[in-house]
Amino acid sequence: METQLDPSKDDLPLMANTSHMLMKHYVLDLDVDFKSQIIEGSIVLFFETGSSCRKVGSSVERACHPRSDETFKIQAFELCHIPVTNASACSSKTGYNDFAVCGKGEKDTSDKNGNHSNRAQASGISSSKKCCDIENHGSEDFLLVLDCCDLCVLKVEEVDVAAVPGIEKFTRSAKLTEGSEELGNLRNQIVHELVTLPADRWEEQLYYYTCCSQAPGCGELLFTTSTWSLEIRKAGIRIPRDFPRAIRICYKTKPEGRSVTWTTDQSGRPCVYTMGSPLNNRALFPCQEPPVAMSTWQATVRAATGFVVLMSGENSAEPIQLQEGIFSWNYYVTMPMPASTFTIAVGCWIEVKRESLATEVMTNDVISLPFSKADFRLVEGGCGHLESPCRFQNPGATSQPVIPHRVFAPWCLKDLCAEILLELIPQCLSAAHATLGTHPFSRLDVLIVPSNFSSLGMASPHIIFLSQSVLPGGSHLCGTRLCHEIAHAWFGLAIGARDWTEEWISEGFATHLEDVFWAAAQQQLPCHEAREQQELKALLRWRRLRDEVQNSEEELQVLRPKKENTGETSESGASIIKHGLKAEKIFMQVHYLKGNFLLRSLARRIGEATYFTFLRKFVQKFHGQLILSQDFLYMLLEDIPEQKGYGLSVESIFQNWLDTSGIPKPLLEESRTWKEGRLAQQVTAELLPDQLVLLLESLLEEKTLCPRTLQCLEKTYRLQEQDAEVRHRWCELVVKHKYAAGYSAVEKFLWEDQAMGVYLYGELMVNEDAKQQELAHKCFAAAREQMDMSSAKVVAEMLF
Repeated sequence: METQLDPSKDDLPLMANTSHMLMKHYVLDLDVDFKSQIIEGSIVLFFETGSSCRKVGSSVERACHPRSDETFKIQAFELCHIPVTNASACSSKTGYNDFAVCGKGEKDTSDKNGNHSNRAQASGISSSKKCCDIENHGSEDFLLVLDCCDLCVLKVEEVDVAAVPGIEKFTRSAKLTEGSEELGNLRNQIVHELVTLPADRWEEQLYYYTCCSQAPGCGELLFTTSTWSLEIRKAGIRIPRDFPRAIRICYKTKPEGRSVTWTTDQSGRPCVYTMGSPLNNRALFPCQEPPVAMSTWQATVRAATGFVVLMSGENSAEPIQLQEGIFSWNYYVTMPMPASTFTIAVGCWIEVKRESLATEVMTNDVISLPFSKADFRLVEGGCGHLESPCRFQNPGATSQPVIPHRVFAPWCLKDLCAEILLELIPQCLSAAHATLGTHPFSRLDVLIVPSNFSSLGMASPHIIFLSQSVLPGGSHLCGTRLCHEIAHAWFGLAIGARDWTEEWISEGFATHLEDVFWAAAQQQLPCHEAREQQELKALLRWRRLRDEVQNSEEELQVLRPKKENTGETSESGASIIKHGLKAEKIFMQVHYLKGNFLLRSLARRIGEATYFTFLRKFVQKFHGQLILSQDFLYMLLEDIPEQKGYGLSVESIFQNWLDTSGIPKPLLEESRTWKEGRLAQQVTAELLPDQLVLLLESLLEEKTLCPRTLQCLEKTYRLQEQDAEVRHRWCELVVKHKYAAGYSAVEKFLWEDQAMGVYLYGELMVNEDAKQQELAHKCFAAAREQMDMSSAKVVAEMLF
């Protein structure tokens, strides 16, 4: 079914024609300039034709080779120092702070927004709609469409991979001749052989990707940019099969680009980092955004002395000095993943290390769970993902409970991170391994991002961003959030949703697993106490879901909004994400909460031991692949067939949980029992964080509370010393009851905890109290320039 690419204001288009050309690898070569707030350089893209890669998300078994993490200490990033032989390279390797608008001697053809095009040379360039039907071999040239916005594209050229020394091994020809009429086909053959190398030759493949990325250009390609796309064509090429498989794009970002945030950290030092959704990385580099475009990558990033570059990469990159004041960082990834998962952060981060080796013993502790370990064996018969080195086939990786990890933070938060994070990370990693088995990724960096980060955390391959809001108030909020992000290594990264509208596959699983991981990480906690805490957490989530359902659009409450059309795209591979740009959707929790409750319900109905045994089988089968809801549900019911006899079916789950708005009927019945739990009934001076949240939420339902009561409450429970979840409820209580003595706490929260404070602005405005409205405007004026763009948009709508 052809999707109409006519997005409304709130819809996000995915323009890339992945059915025709599918990206397999990209090589980034970038300079970061904090003075101009621009990232400039090039990206070399390696493609295969889409028709040869249509099984990306299927379970077709491919050859898979064990990954040995020891072999990763290769000289791979001697690879990135091969001399550049391209005389027409896109950017100078010596003038790092001189950003040209166009190449030397070129006329500036940028439009008023800074976009470039050589379209004037390409009269009659076709639109993406005209070129969707590639079988209609008329007069139109084939058009390669990439997802791209907020970028200034300077030049696009074909890469002469045939010029790389030693590349003959990837051809059937004994000799490469410059004048050959078949040279274009020969280049494509080389790229095909390179991208299809077997997994056990990944080091050689990485080496030649680097060599090819530095090969000279062999002809500029015609291109034009639009709001959401970069369109490229080669004159006379009518079909994807003949289109160049290796192209270089020279470009630079814009300071206002929506994929990265330029700001200062908590110590006042400049930094830049990727924001994640909704735009993902299309304003950082031209790419194919649809999840089906699973690719590997490598990157060389240069920055000034004093800056640290962190990135999604399998190696722990060490800086290499290129010249005085300039250092280079090199990363790579050999596991194919969607381009949206790529993350980078550049700042004056400090690595937080342990003071002594005394605490190192705990990193080898193994957490055990009352689940069967029978299926922790290696995957039998190979894996179902695209061919790549695989940790699930490596005996050393399968038995590794704690992967190597590092912590980075601004200088001012170094001691707090040492106290909290260094102890928690190995506990949470070990708990995750005990639950699901092999860690999909070989290492992990954890970074405390600036206060304007719009979430409590974000997971990407090999790196987790955490908000500073999780650090104060003890280990509870930090531990649970860390468990949530670690869970994304399995669900969201190693296993992804084939259709972005099924966010629950990522967030529902991570929310469900955070409770399981955290209970296991707290080894000293008896089973019955862990269960009581989970019941209390379920009650809080139930209240949150109930409130959100009452105050949001019904259309945004559906976990599978496209229903039977889920996973479908246009003939070209393009599609639109309904409400993908809707600012308030970013702050909604419905996919987290309903997804969690569905999985919780299934686990209780099947039996937790049986459920988690199945879940490990599911991970073993589908790691490295993209799935739809039915892939999980059909396998569950096939693995546990007796459930079909009790009315559990894929259709009933769709009807009750995934395809409808509101509160699922099965959840309404279960929620009544949570209010009767011991922890929900118990109120003393020494409450758990979740008990405090419940207490404050209950007080929010009271019509009036006098200032003396609020003062006593704050003092008794030391509310200013609690974690951000508790302090957020306290601020709501202060605002509702116009407790002027607490306004300073609200002001502090809105500045330091921007990831959680957005809706406090609305509560300050809704009371129509002059002092509160003045406070809202004052706080917004102070924070607006540093705020995430989506957050700022939502708050501005509340205030103005």
